Amino acid sequence: LLPHLNNGWEVDQAIINEEDRVVVIRFGRDQNQTCMVQDEVLMSIAEKVKNFAVIYLVDIDEVPDFNEMYELYDECTTMFFFRNKHIMVDLGTGNNNKINWALADKQEFI
Repeated sequence: LLPHLNNGWEVDQAIINEEDRVVVIRFGRDQNQTCMVQDEVLMSIAEKVKNFAVIYLVDIDEVPDFNEMYELYDECTTMFFFRNKHIMVDLGTGNNNKINWALADKQEFI
């Protein structure tokens, strides 16, 4: 299973303390169907990407600290950080801050 971050401090520490790998955080509700699809994909790639990325899950009801700051209004949002900086991603949607749907294709996610 992928590690859960259970409070704002844990989220901050995960982002701040990882110096060598990309930090991937899925924000959402654990019981949400879209999140479940995304979590399956993330679990399936975790071993393949462990040398360059670390993946965490955050339940936005349990840890609401970042909901406003990162505009976490969608049912499932995946964000990327490197060396304590948010990474922009361009997937052709116009929103380069985050992925707010489930990427069901493992290779596409990698």
